[in-house]
Amino acid sequence: MNANLTIGTCDYYVDFTLSNDLSIPLNFNGNQPNTYGVDFATSKPYTDDQFIGDRRKGGPCNFEVYTLTPHCNGTHTECIGHITEERISILNSLRDVMIASSLITVSPSITNESYVPDINSDDLVITKKELFNKLENVPSALLKGLIIRTSPNKKNKKSQDYMKLPPAFFSLEAMQYIVSKGVEHLLVDTPSVDRLFDDGNLSAHNTFWDTNKKIYNPHTKHKTITEMIFVDNNISDGSYLLNLQIPAFVADAAPSRPIIFKLNDI
Repeated sequence: MNANLTIGTCDYYVDFTLSNDLSIPLNFNGNQPNTYGVDFATSKPYTDDQFIGDRRKGGPCNFEVYTLTPHCNGTHTECIGHITEERISILNSLRDVMIASSLITVSPSITNESYVPDINSDDLVITKKELFNKLENVPSALLKGLIIRTSPNKKNKKSQDYMKLPPAFFSLEAMQYIVSKGVEHLLVDTPSVDRLFDDGNLSAHNTFWDTNKKIYNPHTKHKTITEMIFVDNNISDGSYLLNLQIPAFVADAAPSRPIIFKLNDI
């Protein structure tokens, strides 16, 4: 299946038989990325006095109970309800099916850009300067979604314990720049757009959703952040059509499966 599309003022060709999955498969009871040292995602057969949901143990079928923390166990998409008192759900927030997006690769660095609380001398930060160099000439029509791969890009991101290797995060200037470019769906390969331990400020989240002091903003309720993706090195930077797949969870976040299709110039 293929299609010709017009995005903004330009025409593109898409081959829907060629896609790339940016999610990290959630391997219950196996290797997984982990943030904040929470319990790993697990599965176990449902059992009661009369039933066991495991064919290997004589049950009539496999019938399992899954336990996970979407924000910490793998690829997930979150909505404004992640930081507001209002219990907004990702199911009601994510309304876009196909999203014109750009994929870029950036190198986090030591910086004098700002953050709340203050940036530490050894923090690696995704900066406005780095984003400007990659995005300034990208048409706004191709920035409804922004997919960011950080360098170095090693496969151990799929099972990284981020308590042992603190990840990069966004400066306030970088996130303000992303907002100024009109990005509505931000995808990153880090476990959070914020520093993991930031005294609970979530400054970058607040900037993205324009939620001053985490006060709900109805004008940004359809914007999403997807964290802990993995973009293989064989996928080139460029323009893509993004299909951001989530289960029908009435929750502030859900495991997700971002699928991208290359946009080819006609």
